[in-house]
Amino acid sequence: MQAVVLSAGTGTRMRPLTDTIPKPMLPVAGRPICGHVARDAVAAGADELVFVVGYEAQTVRDYFGGEYEGVPVSYVEQEQRRGTADALRVARAELDGDFAVLNGDNLYDADSLRRLFQSGPAVGATRVAEPSNYGVLDVEDGVVTGIVEKPEHPPSSLVNAGAYVFPEEAVDWLDVAESDRGEFEITDVLARVIRERAVTPVEFDHWLDVGRPWELLEANEWKLAEQETRIDGEVAEGATLAEGVVVEAGATVHSGVTIAGPARICAGAEVGPNAYLRGAVYVGPGATVGHAVEVKNSVVMADAAVPHLSYVGDSLLAPDVNLGAGTKVANLRHDDADVELTVKGERVSTGRRKFGAVFGPGAKTGINTSVNAGVTFSAGATSTPGETVLRDR
Repeated sequence: MQAVVLSAGTGTRMRPLTDTIPKPMLPVAGRPICGHVARDAVAAGADELVFVVGYEAQTVRDYFGGEYEGVPVSYVEQEQRRGTADALRVARAELDGDFAVLNGDNLYDADSLRRLFQSGPAVGATRVAEPSNYGVLDVEDGVVTGIVEKPEHPPSSLVNAGAYVFPEEAVDWLDVAESDRGEFEITDVLARVIRERAVTPVEFDHWLDVGRPWELLEANEWKLAEQETRIDGEVAEGATLAEGVVVEAGATVHSGVTIAGPARICAGAEVGPNAYLRGAVYVGPGATVGHAVEVKNSVVMADAAVPHLSYVGDSLLAPDVNLGAGTKVANLRHDDADVELTVKGERVSTGRRKFGAVFGPGAKTGINTSVNAGVTFSAGATSTPGETVLRDR
């Protein structure tokens, strides 16, 4: 079974976190998102991985190389990103026999992927409360009879989860018509497969589309909770670490640190002294969480720094962010309503009562800065000492 991992997109809804990193390569519990996809695909039975790359393609190539999880890896480049069916067309020459297609920015559980691979032709599915926002599957007697994109009156609550097993003949069905939004859609390929073959819906036990910043928090909450305790780095005697904490080789945890977990401290990262980490916390390679800093349920990416006397809750820090001493990030509204965030120029609900801020690559705050819940700092944005930041910067 070949598994094609679609990893070419720019991730505009995830900006500014994707200004320098392709969305499928954003970190989740020690691997990029698409690293979890690839690992679980291999665990489910894939014996070859084909990555469709585009935006920041070399980042993907450098991480996966020519072999991953014991199986060969190849790459094709989608120079003009014109949709998911177009991505498959680019990969057509690499395909031989039945093949799986997985979104590189989705998370799946390996057991469900295994059932998908064994059920082909098949489509991964999940049940949602508001199916009108998705491609909805129409199912009769255990067979998919159709798919309708974002219908006003959905035929079911079962929606397309962006995972497919297509028959070998499908390589000849990739030349679909351009959609109304100017792209070539894999759902049109699926519609052809549904007409030609009996397609099985495989309902996933656990699935997540990691499309917006708060979903990257959710992804880390999921995957950090699954990891087993492992201490390979240097941990001082005066530190207290709970179950579910991983300290990678080359990481340092100083005296007085409490890590309630689950958490992952990556190679080259430094925590403490006297820091407090609680909730699902990811501290990336070379990152710093310093003296008397509290970090709660957050993602601190590579080489970011929160050096002194700060509070960061339910937030995302891109690489090379630096928060000045005394920076405080609010993560709760006084009216207890869900925090809103700007996505593609519009304020939308995160669906989370607690959500802090998003700091783009290289953003910096002056000392004693206060940042309101739901604020985004663009790449390189700054604040001045003592400033209160209430709007996107």
